[in-house]
Amino acid sequence: MTPSGQKYCIICDGMKGEKIILGVDPGTNIMGYALIRTRGKQATLLTYDVMRLSPKEGHTLKLKRIFERCLALVKEFLPDEMAVEAPFFGKNVQSMLKLGRAQGVIMAAAMYRDIPVTEYAPRKIKQSITGNGNASKEQVSAMLSRTLQVELDHRYMDASDALGVALCHHFQSAMPGAAKGKAGSWDQFIRKNPDRLG
Repeated sequence: MTPSGQKYCIICDGMKGEKIILGVDPGTNIMGYALIRTRGKQATLLTYDVMRLSPKEGHTLKLKRIFERCLALVKEFLPDEMAVEAPFFGKNVQSMLKLGRAQGVIMAAAMYRDIPVTEYAPRKIKQSITGNGNASKEQVSAMLSRTLQVELDHRYMDASDALGVALCHHFQSAMPGAAKGKAGSWDQFIRKNPDRLG
């Protein structure tokens, strides 16, 4: 079910090329997720929502809950592929490390079930959805609504972000020979920020 209580789903008819993509926007306080079903160039929203984590919970417990939620999503929807938003490189190293761990357990949950995972940089996702790598969250959400022909709940921006990740992956998969994900790797970060290494 979507946050608004509506369900968007197409009954599987075994059409060749159909697949389900799980998109995830990692977070240690709020994790957004979305699932879409694709057939050829068409994409349909199955569900999108957020998982809220209490600030009172320790980081280790949060990671455990994130891992368990991702496994539950995999069990319920049986996605063929997962797409994850890469952490944004900020100035707060501790926040980056925590976000990186959250992303790690999300990816581990997929790999535990043999689901291929692709990582996309935020700018790549925005570029793919709107044509502008500097687009705002609101612009991305508006384009998602138009593309999928659904009304998205703007109170769930993290879920919309996850939907953007899933749709970005669909667009990239539909482009033969397209370069996929990994636009913001740790290797690139280290090269650009040598002063961050102790």
